[in-house]
Amino acid sequence: MRARYAARLEAVLSDAGIDEDEPQFFLLVDRSPAVQAAFLYWRSPKGAFRLVGAAPVSTGMTGEFEHFATPLGVFAHSPAHPDFRAEGTLNVLGIRGYGREGMRVLDFGWVNGERGWGKGGFSPMRLQVHATDPDVLEPLLGRVHSKGCIRIPASLDAFLDRHGVLDAEYEARADLREPPRVLAPDRVPTRWAGRWLVVIDSGAARRPAWSPLPRAPLPPPGSPATRVD
Repeated sequence: MRARYAARLEAVLSDAGIDEDEPQFFLLVDRSPAVQAAFLYWRSPKGAFRLVGAAPVSTGMTGEFEHFATPLGVFAHSPAHPDFRAEGTLNVLGIRGYGREGMRVLDFGWVNGERGWGKGGFSPMRLQVHATDPDVLEPLLGRVHSKGCIRIPASLDAFLDRHGVLDAEYEARADLREPPRVLAPDRVPTRWAGRWLVVIDSGAARRPAWSPLPRAPLPPPGSPATRVD
């Protein structure tokens, strides 16, 4: 599994013309409904991709209004599309869509997303990687369920944030007179920070043995948990 995903990651980066040979981290997401997982890979000085860890995610669930299929491809994490932090307040549906207060929302900007409603086609959507409501939505990670963004566990969000795993461009500005305000003052940034999110669809027909089932059943149609990102 590790080698197979590493080869897929390397191929997608090559096809996208990304030929950065310095050691760095990459976040790979498999949006296949049977997988729904994120993989953190580190490229060594010799160019080998090594798996650091994996976590369940939720990507775009089509079939409902304003729901997109999470776009495939390679996306740069850059201050050109500033991150922000969750306020932790409940929305009108009683859901903390971005998770607990202070959770980092990684923003990858406006991208073309495939509409999952009406006549389909493509239109702009904001691609983000973020935590989600710890009580209602985090137990659903591991299945297709978002409006197009990539939901991740709070533990992964905190790890990416504290160690600046995808913050290469943010850290490059950290010494400026006005550094990016989203950077936490107590962070411990890695020296191998990267910037790339890669989304693939492996086409897996069934859930791999290593991919755990979601911790909660899918809520009934019309419940608040089915109508938030």
